[in-house]
Amino acid sequence: MPDLDATTQYALDVAEGRIIAGNWVRLACERHLRDIDRQGTDGFPYVFDIERAERVFDFFGFCRHVEGELAGEPIILAPFQKFIFGSVFGWVHKDTGYRRFRKAYIQLGRKNGKSTSLSGIGLYMLMADRPPDWKTSGHKGEPGSQVYATATKKDQARIVYDSAKVMVQSSPDLLKRLEPGRDKIYHLKSNSKFVPLSKDTKSLDGFNPHFGIIDEYHAHRTDEMYNLLVKGMAKRRQPLLMIITTAGHSLNCPCYKEYSYLCKTLDGTLPPNERYFAYIAQLDKDDDIKDSANWAKANPLLADDSFSMEFLQTELDEALDDPRKMRDFMTKSMNVWVDQREDGYMPMLKWKACKVDIMPDLKGRECHAGVDLSARIDLTSVAFEFDLGDGKFAVLSHSFMPAETVAAHRKSDKVPYDKWIKDGWITETEGAQVDQRLVMQYIQDQVAANGWIVKELCFDQWSATNFANEMTDKGYKVVEIVQGMKTLSEPTKDFRALVLSRMICHDGNEVLTWAMSNALTREDHNRNMMLDKAKSVERIDPVAALMNAHVRAMLKAPPTRSIYETRGVISI
Repeated sequence: MPDLDATTQYALDVAEGRIIAGNWVRLACERHLRDIDRQGTDGFPYVFDIERAERVFDFFGFCRHVEGELAGEPIILAPFQKFIFGSVFGWVHKDTGYRRFRKAYIQLGRKNGKSTSLSGIGLYMLMADRPPDWKTSGHKGEPGSQVYATATKKDQARIVYDSAKVMVQSSPDLLKRLEPGRDKIYHLKSNSKFVPLSKDTKSLDGFNPHFGIIDEYHAHRTDEMYNLLVKGMAKRRQPLLMIITTAGHSLNCPCYKEYSYLCKTLDGTLPPNERYFAYIAQLDKDDDIKDSANWAKANPLLADDSFSMEFLQTELDEALDDPRKMRDFMTKSMNVWVDQREDGYMPMLKWKACKVDIMPDLKGRECHAGVDLSARIDLTSVAFEFDLGDGKFAVLSHSFMPAETVAAHRKSDKVPYDKWIKDGWITETEGAQVDQRLVMQYIQDQVAANGWIVKELCFDQWSATNFANEMTDKGYKVVEIVQGMKTLSEPTKDFRALVLSRMICHDGNEVLTWAMSNALTREDHNRNMMLDKAKSVERIDPVAALMNAHVRAMLKAPPTRSIYETRGVISI
């Protein structure tokens, strides 16, 4: 049997168990082997061009390590890196010769050569990526190639760019052909450039990416940079978007959605995406984290290095002694998504599991209503909580936003307020601030339309005196919820416990879900807990309204009377 190419050999070694790899890597390798068997057929118009793959491997011989004990030495790609880049660049359309893959998603544990390899690939795409007709056209590189290293912040975007710049400066072969500047690397022969790009970049004149890098995508709160690159590539014949990241701890981010989608295409839950390559190196679900033999699944570059393995052992030992460090060890070193923001209130997978396709019949039921009234720039939110019996509760939420601030909020908060307004989760009100009368009317309309019996209307006293008085005059029993540990700790803990035990049901309200993912908590020395509005830099108003309602909904006994009841206002 003739020797296999490096890309296919790695795939075979993983599939047959000679290389330790996790489930998602194994599925990616099996995909490659299946595609080799069916290449060029009527239903699969792609072929694997070994020469195109190995041309990339050879290019790395001109690139040099920029730091550590290997600084100055030529880069030799590891087998897993040859599989990744061999797959991305080797698969082409059998008729046109253009690359098969338009996108690549690579998820690795930290310190596995992500920045180094991306820098090299960026330089390759800058000066050496040939169009299929290069022999007849005379273009030995992509004409006018534009390469962008992107991240949420400029400093992060510069990590890959600066690494590429040092590579050029330390390689005589590259330096003869490229001009590295402070913010651009030029390849004058093909009129191409390599640029760091972040959301605060001022100018994007002539934006036409040939290659876009999204570094540490798990840190992106929105898909703004992703969409910018994809839309900009429309006129390129064989553009490439490469996402490279570790796992993260926010499951309400675009990276996790991308990860989830690709896992489903790999395991057959969704149809395969023939234009999207995925390499996801992580521990498997039932792996023993203390067994160092498993660590290679997330760390294919570190597995054969005793110093690196010793470092991982030290990190694990500290994480086992300090649970606060375990989250970062799992996400950064073992590359596993963890449903736990630092000081985050709600495990979002548990919250999403409480969504029901059809809500219970709530007509005529008793409920507690909670209100969180806004300042000028915030949402105003209303929540209704229904005791369904047997310890179960149903919750509904609605929010309000001033029309004059929607566009500004959409830009600053990076969330689709306009879509949420269209979908009915938010009511857009006239002017620059929410008119409390509209909120009062909304509550009355919902109560009338559904026959609800509002046992108590619960509110934060801030800026709500008129609201409380008017709703009292309309016949509602109004309860002021003091915003402190003594009042809010037990309800905050109780509501989360109900979610964890699937005793809450909700309708998937996108605004409430977004706010729930934003909610952070603070604790005192007695481990009392409440939502921390100061620390939650993203909006949590819908959750605050819900907590106000739950303070009373969780109680079975009637409230203690106070002097405020002469006005119908109870203060607790």
